[in-house]
Amino acid sequence: MAEVRSLCVYCGSSNRAAHSYLEAAFALGRLIGRAGIELIYGGGRIGLMGRVADGALVEGGRVTGIIPAYLHDREVAHPAISELLVVGSMHERKQLMAERSDGFLVLPGGFGTLDELFEIVTWRQLGLHDKPIVVIDLDGYWRPLAALFERMATERFIERGELQLIEWIERIEDALPTLAAAPSSQHRLESPRL
Repeated sequence: MAEVRSLCVYCGSSNRAAHSYLEAAFALGRLIGRAGIELIYGGGRIGLMGRVADGALVEGGRVTGIIPAYLHDREVAHPAISELLVVGSMHERKQLMAERSDGFLVLPGGFGTLDELFEIVTWRQLGLHDKPIVVIDLDGYWRPLAALFERMATERFIERGELQLIEWIERIEDALPTLAAAPSSQHRLESPRL
């Protein structure tokens, strides 16, 4: 069983996202905060990002945001979180988020969320870490991506067993039990410095 003290949540920063996604992000934050797990996320106060942080804060949870300096104003950094780390680049942001987290949850999002998911699953595929990755497929949002991964295995661009690098769930309530049931991490993240 994995010991989860901190969780990285990758998600969108758009306020135009469907209300159901925004509310799900808030509910996930509440679950994380209530469980006494530190939330590691992108540091913004808007979109799903802001809602997941707000949810954790409502429950008295510790929230650490990591944001590049050039996005600090654009993403409107969250003013009420426990710790805000301003870094020099997206590479530093993703590296630090990964290093500080015991597992990863993925909510709906755009290009940035995909970038984060692809990088962290690639690092796991390469054996640079073995921390659990859980995609929360709200309302079938990620279903086309899961189908693409299946196609990648069928076309032999990845091994079929590598599909197991990601857990897929449909309900926010299943996120923490799924992470807790994952095998314990055997080594620290050894991702390349970029």
